[in-house]
Amino acid sequence: MLTIYHNPRCSKSRQTLELIQQNSNKEITIVEYLKQPLSQKEITQLLSQLGCKPVEMMRVKEAEFKEQALSDANDEQLIQAMVSTPKLIERPIVTDGKSAIIGRPPENVLTLC
Repeated sequence: MLTIYHNPRCSKSRQTLELIQQNSNKEITIVEYLKQPLSQKEITQLLSQLGCKPVEMMRVKEAEFKEQALSDANDEQLIQAMVSTPKLIERPIVTDGKSAIIGRPPENVLTLC
């Protein structure tokens, strides 16, 4: 089973979902994270699966990143910012429950298919 943390308004997210649907016979769960915000625990789990730091899972060019003065924030503050402002989460993220990949470019996710 694959889970995609998806924003249907994002072209890269739509492309990634289409690639998964075309190249995988696994069941796909779609989580629209802007409608169903992730908890601190879920974000921490994704970070572990991605093997990255919180800032690497964030959209640092978003106005909210600058408005919240996150460039000097510690990891805990960055995680809390993603919980309270889901728009800051990089998209899409695809996980198989053990590992995760950010779909930028979309073809990155093919290794999970």
